[in-house]
Amino acid sequence: MPTSPQQQFPTRYWHKLDDGRVQCDVCPRACKLRDGQRGLCFVRGCEAGQIFLYTWGRSSGFCVDPIEKKPLNHFLPGSPVLSFGTAGCNLACKFCQNWDMSKSREMDTLADEAHPEELAQAAEKLGCRSVAFTYNDPVIFMEYAIDVAKACHQMGINSVAVSAGYICEEPREEFYRYIDAANIDLKAFSERFYKKICGGELAAVLETLKYLKHETNVWFELTTLLIPDENDSDRELNDMTAWIVDNLGVEVPIHFSAFHPDWKMQDKPRTPADTLTRARKIAMKNGIRYAYTGNVHDRDGGSTFCHSCGALLIERDWYQLGHWGLTDTGCCQQCQSQLPGVFDGPPGSWGAQRLPIRLSSSAR
Repeated sequence: MPTSPQQQFPTRYWHKLDDGRVQCDVCPRACKLRDGQRGLCFVRGCEAGQIFLYTWGRSSGFCVDPIEKKPLNHFLPGSPVLSFGTAGCNLACKFCQNWDMSKSREMDTLADEAHPEELAQAAEKLGCRSVAFTYNDPVIFMEYAIDVAKACHQMGINSVAVSAGYICEEPREEFYRYIDAANIDLKAFSERFYKKICGGELAAVLETLKYLKHETNVWFELTTLLIPDENDSDRELNDMTAWIVDNLGVEVPIHFSAFHPDWKMQDKPRTPADTLTRARKIAMKNGIRYAYTGNVHDRDGGSTFCHSCGALLIERDWYQLGHWGLTDTGCCQQCQSQLPGVFDGPPGSWGAQRLPIRLSSSAR
C-alpha cells in the first residue's frame, strides 16, 4: 500500500502486447499504451511496462448526501451517504453533467485526500450508513474503491457504486464483490447512441446488468437521462423497458431523469417534465413495478407505491421523505407484501441536506 496518495498504485488488469505496448483490460475500451501514455480515462497509465493508477487516495471532494440522490430509492431510505469521486472517465459522453471532474486532465482537480481507513472513520463519525463512489465512474479507480469498501465493511458501513457499467468481465467480478448497492446509468438503448454520443458500446453495459442480477447479491437500480430527440422516443423506451423486464425482472427500479444543456451538448433543449412522465408510463405498462421521475417536482413520480394493494409506502418530495407506510422489515403496513430492496428499521431523517466536508489532514 502506498504511503502517500501521490504515489503510483500498481494494478493487475493489463497485459503486454507483441509490439511492446501494454493493453489495459479494465474496460472494453482496451487502451493500448506505450510508456508515458495515459488511457482515455487519464487516471490509468503505462510506466515501466505496466499499468498504474494515479488517483489512489485522492478525491475531487467529499460530501454527505441523501441516499436518494444517487439515486437509490429502495436502499436504506432517508439515510446519509458519504459521497466522493476522483477525476477522469472511461466514456466520452457529450452530455456529461459532471464534466468538470469526469473530463478533467488536471490533477489539481483532486483537491482532497483520504486513506481508506480515514474515510471509513469519517463516515462513521458523520453517521453515514454508506460510502458512495460517484461523480465520476469508480470503475477507473477500482483499486482505491475496493480498498475503501473493505475498510468500510470492517466498520459496518455499506459501499455504493454509481457507474455506467462499462467494465470487462474479470475486473467486474472483483469490483462488485465488495459493493452492496449500485445505480447503473443505462444511457440509452441503441448502439448508435453509445457509439456516437458516448464513445462506448451498449452490449457491454447490458452484460453488466445481467451479471448483477443473476450472479451477485448487489442491490441495484437503473437511471436513464432522457435527451430530447436522442433517446426519448416511445419505441426506444418500449424496447428498453421490455428488455429490462425480460432480462432483469419487474422489480428492478428505474429512474428517468431530465437533461439540461451541458458540456458538448449545448444545442439541445431541457427535457420537458412530461417526457419523464411518458417514460414512466411506458415502463409501468411493460410491467416494471417501480419507475420514478427525477430532476422534476413530481411527488407521485418520486414516491413508492405497493404493487399489491396500491398503498403509498414512501412519499418523496424531491429528496425529502414524507408518509412512511412500511414495517421495519420493508413490508407494506396494509397488506404485508414485501417491497424489494434493503430496509432495516424506520427511515433515516437526513432529508435533502447536502454537507460538503474536507478530510485531508491539511484541511483539518
